[in-house]
Amino acid sequence: MNKDLLTTKQVAEFLNINEKMVYTLISEKNLPATKVTGKWLFPMDLVMQWIEAGTVNYPEPVNTLPPYHGLILIAGSNDLLLDKMMSIFNAKFKDHLAMFGFTGSMGGLQALRRGLCHIASSHLVAEDREEYNFPFLKMEKTPAVVNFCMREQGILVKKGNPKNIKSIADFGNPGINIINRGLGTGTRQLLEKELKKAGISGENIKGFNTTAAKHMDVGLAILNGRADAGLGIKPVAGSLGLDFVPVCKERFDLLISKDRFFDQGIHLFLGLLREKTIKESADQLGGYDLSTAGDMVYPQAPGEPE
Repeated sequence: MNKDLLTTKQVAEFLNINEKMVYTLISEKNLPATKVTGKWLFPMDLVMQWIEAGTVNYPEPVNTLPPYHGLILIAGSNDLLLDKMMSIFNAKFKDHLAMFGFTGSMGGLQALRRGLCHIASSHLVAEDREEYNFPFLKMEKTPAVVNFCMREQGILVKKGNPKNIKSIADFGNPGINIINRGLGTGTRQLLEKELKKAGISGENIKGFNTTAAKHMDVGLAILNGRADAGLGIKPVAGSLGLDFVPVCKERFDLLISKDRFFDQGIHLFLGLLREKTIKESADQLGGYDLSTAGDMVYPQAPGEPE
Protein backbone atom coordinates (compact mmCIF):
# COMPACT_ATOMS: atom_id res chain seq x y z
CA MET A 1 0.00 0.00 0.00
CA ASN A 2 1.36 3.40 -0.98
CA LYS A 3 2.09 5.33 2.21
CA ASP A 4 1.21 8.70 0.69
CA LEU A 5 -1.75 8.15 -1.67
CA LEU A 6 -4.39 5.43 -1.54
CA THR A 7 -6.55 4.26 -4.43
CA THR A 8 -10.30 3.83 -4.02
CA LYS A 9 -9.82 0.10 -3.49
CA GLN A 10 -7.05 0.65 -0.94
CA VAL A 11 -8.98 3.22 1.09
CA ALA A 12 -12.02 0.91 1.06
CA GLU A 13 -9.85 -1.90 2.44
CA PHE A 14 -8.30 0.46 4.97
CA LEU A 15 -11.74 1.60 6.23
CA ASN A 16 -13.17 -1.92 5.92
CA ILE A 17 -16.05 -0.81 3.67
CA ASN A 18 -17.09 -1.52 0.08
CA GLU A 19 -15.93 0.77 -2.71
CA LYS A 20 -19.40 2.22 -3.33
CA MET A 21 -19.46 3.51 0.25
CA VAL A 22 -16.20 5.38 -0.42
CA TYR A 23 -17.97 7.61 -2.97
CA THR A 24 -20.76 8.27 -0.47
CA LEU A 25 -18.22 9.32 2.16
CA ILE A 26 -16.60 11.72 -0.33
CA SER A 27 -19.87 13.47 -1.16
CA GLU A 28 -21.62 13.31 2.20
CA LYS A 29 -18.94 13.08 4.89
CA ASN A 30 -16.07 15.06 3.34
CA LEU A 31 -13.66 12.14 3.08
CA PRO A 32 -10.46 13.85 1.80
CA ALA A 33 -9.94 12.94 -1.85
CA THR A 34 -8.40 14.36 -5.00
CA LYS A 35 -8.59 13.65 -8.73
CA VAL A 36 -5.24 14.99 -9.94
CA THR A 37 -4.70 11.94 -12.15
CA GLY A 38 -8.32 11.60 -13.30
CA LYS A 39 -8.97 8.88 -10.71
CA TRP A 40 -9.80 9.34 -7.05
CA LEU A 41 -6.75 9.30 -4.79
CA PHE A 42 -6.74 9.67 -1.02
CA PRO A 43 -3.83 11.33 0.87
CA MET A 44 -3.13 8.96 3.76
CA ASP A 45 -2.27 11.69 6.28
CA LEU A 46 -5.55 13.55 5.58
CA VAL A 47 -7.58 10.33 5.77
CA MET A 48 -6.06 9.81 9.23
CA GLN A 49 -6.98 13.39 10.19
CA TRP A 50 -10.53 12.75 8.96
CA ILE A 51 -10.75 9.60 11.06
CA GLU A 52 -9.44 11.48 14.10
CA ALA A 53 -12.00 14.25 13.59
CA GLY A 54 -14.78 11.68 13.94
CA THR A 55 -13.27 9.86 16.91
CA VAL A 56 -15.11 10.01 20.23
CA ASN A 57 -13.42 9.53 23.63
CA TYR A 58 -10.13 10.67 22.16
CA PRO A 59 -7.33 9.70 24.59
CA GLU A 60 -5.01 12.06 26.39
CA PRO A 61 -1.90 12.86 24.31
CA VAL A 62 1.11 10.73 25.16
CA ASN A 63 3.40 13.75 24.94
CA THR A 64 2.50 17.16 26.32
CA LEU A 65 3.99 20.58 25.76
CA PRO A 66 6.74 21.57 28.19
CA PRO A 67 6.06 24.20 30.89
CA TYR A 68 5.60 27.65 29.39
CA HIS A 69 8.93 29.33 28.72
CA GLY A 70 7.93 32.22 26.48
CA LEU A 71 7.04 30.38 23.26
CA ILE A 72 3.45 30.19 21.94
CA LEU A 73 2.86 27.64 19.21
CA ILE A 74 -0.16 28.24 16.98
CA ALA A 75 -1.26 25.81 14.26
CA GLY A 76 -4.16 25.71 11.83
CA SER A 77 -5.85 28.03 9.35
CA ASN A 78 -4.05 31.14 8.19
CA ASP A 79 -5.49 34.65 8.32
CA LEU A 80 -4.05 38.06 7.44
CA LEU A 81 -5.17 39.71 10.68
CA LEU A 82 -3.80 36.82 12.73
CA ASP A 83 -0.45 37.25 10.97
CA LYS A 84 -0.54 40.95 11.86
CA MET A 85 -1.44 40.23 15.47
CA MET A 86 1.47 37.81 15.84
CA SER A 87 3.86 40.45 14.49
CA ILE A 88 2.52 43.02 16.96
CA PHE A 89 2.81 40.51 19.81
CA ASN A 90 6.41 39.63 18.98
CA ALA A 91 7.37 43.30 18.74
CA LYS A 92 5.59 44.31 21.94
CA PHE A 93 6.56 41.45 24.26
CA LYS A 94 10.27 40.84 23.86
CA ASP A 95 10.34 37.96 26.37
CA HIS A 96 7.71 36.04 24.39
CA LEU A 97 7.52 34.66 20.89
CA ALA A 98 4.48 33.51 18.89
CA MET A 99 5.13 31.09 16.01
CA PHE A 100 2.65 29.75 13.46
CA GLY A 101 2.49 26.40 11.70
CA PHE A 102 0.20 26.41 8.67
CA THR A 103 -1.64 23.09 8.67
CA GLY A 104 -5.19 24.06 7.70
CA SER A 105 -8.05 23.96 10.20
CA MET A 106 -8.21 20.17 10.40
CA GLY A 107 -4.46 19.90 10.91
CA GLY A 108 -4.62 22.51 13.68
CA LEU A 109 -7.17 20.45 15.57
CA GLN A 110 -5.03 17.38 15.12
CA ALA A 111 -1.98 19.22 16.50
CA LEU A 112 -4.00 20.42 19.50
CA ARG A 113 -5.25 16.90 20.22
CA ARG A 114 -1.71 15.58 20.14
CA GLY A 115 -0.35 18.27 22.41
CA LEU A 116 1.83 19.79 19.69
CA CYS A 117 0.56 23.38 19.96
CA HIS A 118 -0.99 25.78 22.47
CA ILE A 119 -3.59 27.27 20.10
CA ALA A 120 -5.38 25.96 17.00
CA SER A 121 -6.97 28.44 14.60
CA SER A 122 -10.02 27.05 12.87
CA HIS A 123 -13.16 27.85 10.86
CA LEU A 124 -14.60 24.40 10.16
CA VAL A 125 -18.32 24.65 9.52
CA ALA A 126 -20.86 22.02 10.59
CA GLU A 127 -23.00 20.18 8.06
CA ASP A 128 -26.03 22.36 8.83
CA ARG A 129 -24.00 25.60 8.50
CA GLU A 130 -25.33 26.65 11.92
CA GLU A 131 -22.20 26.13 13.99
CA TYR A 132 -18.43 26.30 13.64
CA ASN A 133 -15.69 24.11 15.11
CA PHE A 134 -17.66 22.49 17.96
CA PRO A 135 -18.73 19.38 16.00
CA PHE A 136 -15.05 18.65 15.38
CA LEU A 137 -13.86 18.94 19.01
CA LYS A 138 -14.14 15.27 19.87
CA MET A 139 -11.32 14.94 22.37
CA GLU A 140 -10.90 13.96 26.00
CA LYS A 141 -10.77 17.55 27.23
CA THR A 142 -12.77 20.06 25.22
CA PRO A 143 -10.51 23.08 24.64
CA ALA A 144 -11.41 26.62 25.55
CA VAL A 145 -12.72 28.42 22.46
CA VAL A 146 -12.18 32.15 22.02
CA ASN A 147 -13.54 34.01 19.03
CA PHE A 148 -10.86 35.74 16.98
CA CYS A 149 -13.17 37.41 14.48
CA MET A 150 -16.05 37.12 12.11
CA ARG A 151 -14.82 37.45 8.55
CA GLU A 152 -16.19 37.43 5.02
CA GLN A 153 -15.53 34.50 2.71
CA GLY A 154 -16.31 34.87 -0.96
CA ILE A 155 -15.12 34.56 -4.52
CA LEU A 156 -11.96 36.41 -5.51
CA VAL A 157 -12.02 37.59 -9.14
CA LYS A 158 -10.09 40.04 -11.31
CA LYS A 159 -10.95 43.72 -11.15
CA GLY A 160 -14.13 44.32 -13.12
CA ASN A 161 -15.09 40.63 -12.88
CA PRO A 162 -14.50 39.97 -16.61
CA LYS A 163 -15.99 36.45 -16.48
CA ASN A 164 -19.14 37.78 -14.75
CA ILE A 165 -18.93 35.28 -11.91
CA LYS A 166 -21.85 35.89 -9.55
CA SER A 167 -21.91 32.72 -7.45
CA ILE A 168 -20.10 29.44 -6.84
CA ALA A 169 -22.55 27.81 -9.24
CA ASP A 170 -20.79 29.75 -12.03
CA PHE A 171 -17.62 27.72 -11.39
CA GLY A 172 -19.19 25.02 -13.55
CA ASN A 173 -19.55 27.33 -16.56
CA PRO A 174 -17.42 26.67 -19.66
CA GLY A 175 -14.28 28.76 -19.80
CA ILE A 176 -13.99 29.27 -16.02
CA ASN A 177 -10.68 28.19 -14.50
CA ILE A 178 -10.50 28.23 -10.70
CA ILE A 179 -7.84 27.73 -8.09
CA ASN A 180 -8.72 25.72 -5.00
CA ARG A 181 -7.45 25.41 -1.43
CA GLY A 182 -5.87 22.25 -0.08
CA LEU A 183 -7.67 19.32 1.51
CA GLY A 184 -8.16 19.77 5.25
CA THR A 185 -8.66 23.53 5.04
CA GLY A 186 -11.88 25.19 6.14
CA THR A 187 -12.14 27.07 2.84
CA ARG A 188 -11.95 23.83 0.80
CA GLN A 189 -14.60 22.35 3.08
CA LEU A 190 -16.86 25.38 2.52
CA LEU A 191 -16.41 25.23 -1.26
CA GLU A 192 -17.31 21.55 -1.41
CA LYS A 193 -20.44 22.13 0.69
CA GLU A 194 -21.52 24.98 -1.60
CA LEU A 195 -20.87 22.93 -4.74
CA LYS A 196 -22.91 20.07 -3.32
CA LYS A 197 -25.75 22.48 -2.60
CA ALA A 198 -25.56 23.73 -6.19
CA GLY A 199 -25.53 20.19 -7.55
CA ILE A 200 -22.09 20.57 -9.14
CA SER A 201 -19.33 17.97 -9.09
CA GLY A 202 -15.83 19.31 -8.48
CA GLU A 203 -14.38 16.95 -11.07
CA ASN A 204 -16.25 18.89 -13.76
CA ILE A 205 -14.64 22.20 -12.80
CA LYS A 206 -11.43 23.25 -14.51
CA GLY A 207 -8.72 23.89 -11.93
CA PHE A 208 -10.55 22.16 -9.06
CA ASN A 209 -7.48 20.03 -8.31
CA THR A 210 -5.06 22.96 -8.59
CA THR A 211 -4.45 24.12 -5.04
CA ALA A 212 -2.86 27.05 -3.24
CA ALA A 213 -1.48 26.91 0.28
CA LYS A 214 -2.88 30.21 1.58
CA HIS A 215 -5.60 32.78 0.92
CA MET A 216 -3.02 35.23 -0.41
CA ASP A 217 -1.71 32.59 -2.82
CA VAL A 218 -5.21 32.23 -4.27
CA GLY A 219 -5.39 35.99 -4.78
CA LEU A 220 -1.98 36.14 -6.42
CA ALA A 221 -2.89 33.34 -8.85
CA ILE A 222 -5.93 35.34 -9.95
CA LEU A 223 -4.00 38.61 -10.12
CA ASN A 224 -1.34 36.96 -12.30
CA GLY A 225 -3.91 35.42 -14.65
CA ARG A 226 -3.30 31.80 -13.67
CA ALA A 227 -6.93 31.46 -12.56
CA ASP A 228 -10.21 33.31 -13.05
CA ALA A 229 -11.59 32.79 -9.57
CA GLY A 230 -11.08 31.13 -6.20
CA LEU A 231 -12.67 31.09 -2.78
CA GLY A 232 -10.92 33.30 -0.22
CA ILE A 233 -11.32 36.01 2.39
CA LYS A 234 -12.21 39.61 1.60
CA PRO A 235 -8.99 41.18 3.03
CA VAL A 236 -7.03 39.50 0.21
CA ALA A 237 -9.21 41.21 -2.39
CA GLY A 238 -8.58 44.60 -0.78
CA SER A 239 -4.83 44.01 -0.51
CA LEU A 240 -4.43 42.97 -4.16
CA GLY A 241 -7.03 45.18 -5.84
CA LEU A 242 -9.31 42.28 -6.78
CA ASP A 243 -13.10 42.22 -6.83
CA PHE A 244 -14.98 40.17 -4.28
CA VAL A 245 -18.30 38.30 -4.54
CA PRO A 246 -19.59 37.57 -0.99
CA VAL A 247 -20.58 34.00 -0.10
CA CYS A 248 -20.90 33.97 3.67
CA LYS A 249 -19.77 35.45 6.97
CA GLU A 250 -17.89 32.90 9.03
CA ARG A 251 -16.64 32.54 12.56
CA PHE A 252 -12.89 32.17 12.98
CA ASP A 253 -11.93 30.83 16.41
CA LEU A 254 -8.87 30.19 18.53
CA LEU A 255 -9.02 26.83 20.30
CA ILE A 256 -6.82 26.66 23.38
CA SER A 257 -5.87 23.75 25.60
CA LYS A 258 -7.51 24.36 28.97
CA ASP A 259 -4.32 23.19 30.69
CA ARG A 260 -2.44 26.11 29.11
CA PHE A 261 -5.16 28.73 29.01
CA PHE A 262 -3.73 30.74 31.92
CA ASP A 263 -0.12 30.70 30.75
CA GLN A 264 1.23 34.24 30.77
CA GLY A 265 1.90 34.37 27.05
CA ILE A 266 -1.58 33.11 26.18
CA HIS A 267 -3.08 35.79 28.43
CA LEU A 268 -1.00 38.52 26.78
CA PHE A 269 -1.77 37.25 23.27
CA LEU A 270 -5.53 37.14 23.77
CA GLY A 271 -5.41 40.54 25.46
CA LEU A 272 -4.29 42.10 22.17
CA LEU A 273 -7.71 41.36 20.69
CA ARG A 274 -9.14 44.15 22.83
CA GLU A 275 -6.53 46.71 21.86
CA LYS A 276 -6.97 49.61 19.46
CA THR A 277 -4.02 48.55 17.29
CA ILE A 278 -5.74 45.31 16.26
CA LYS A 279 -9.03 47.06 15.57
CA GLU A 280 -7.21 49.60 13.39
CA SER A 281 -5.44 46.80 11.50
CA ALA A 282 -8.78 45.06 10.92
CA ASP A 283 -10.28 48.28 9.56
CA GLN A 284 -7.35 48.75 7.19
CA LEU A 285 -7.59 45.21 5.85
CA GLY A 286 -11.39 45.22 5.58
CA GLY A 287 -13.75 42.26 5.72
CA TYR A 288 -13.52 41.75 9.49
CA ASP A 289 -16.06 42.10 12.28
CA LEU A 290 -14.41 42.22 15.73
CA SER A 291 -17.58 42.78 17.73
CA THR A 292 -17.16 39.37 19.40
CA ALA A 293 -13.34 39.18 19.24
CA GLY A 294 -11.91 37.95 22.53
CA ASP A 295 -15.25 36.58 23.73
CA MET A 296 -15.20 33.12 25.26
CA VAL A 297 -17.38 30.72 23.30
CA TYR A 298 -18.85 27.95 25.43
CA PRO A 299 -19.38 24.63 23.63
CA GLN A 300 -22.12 22.37 24.91
CA ALA A 301 -20.87 18.82 24.89
CA PRO A 302 -23.32 16.00 25.71
CA GLY A 303 -23.74 15.77 29.47
CA GLU A 304 -21.97 19.05 30.19
CA PRO A 305 -23.81 21.93 31.90
CA GLU A 306 -24.41 25.10 29.98
